[in-house]
Amino acid sequence: MAASLKIRRDDEVVVISGKDRGKTGRVLRVEPKKERVYVEGLNIVKRHQKPSAMNPNAQAGVIEREGPIHVSNVALVDPKDKKPTRVGIKREGGKRFRVARRSDTQID
Repeated sequence: MAASLKIRRDDEVVVISGKDRGKTGRVLRVEPKKERVYVEGLNIVKRHQKPSAMNPNAQAGVIEREGPIHVSNVALVDPKDKKPTRVGIKREGGKRFRVARRSDTQID
């Protein structure tokens, strides 16, 4: 059983390792079981595609789309100073919410 990730869809993240190091983007998709995230405009991969019987109007040829990035290679962007931060969990009144460890601000 995979633990839930502290990075969620629509979060702003910065890549801290790999070919796209230093670039930022918005998380499009999260796969907790594989511990992967898909970030808008980063880790672009090329795939060959042809129209199929199920999708005859599909764009044929070489298409580019976002590839997966391991969750350990991205860090959440601190909403206060726009720098990479770790994520903590705080509880108040039975609710749990994410906080940026760098500035201790709550993350929406």
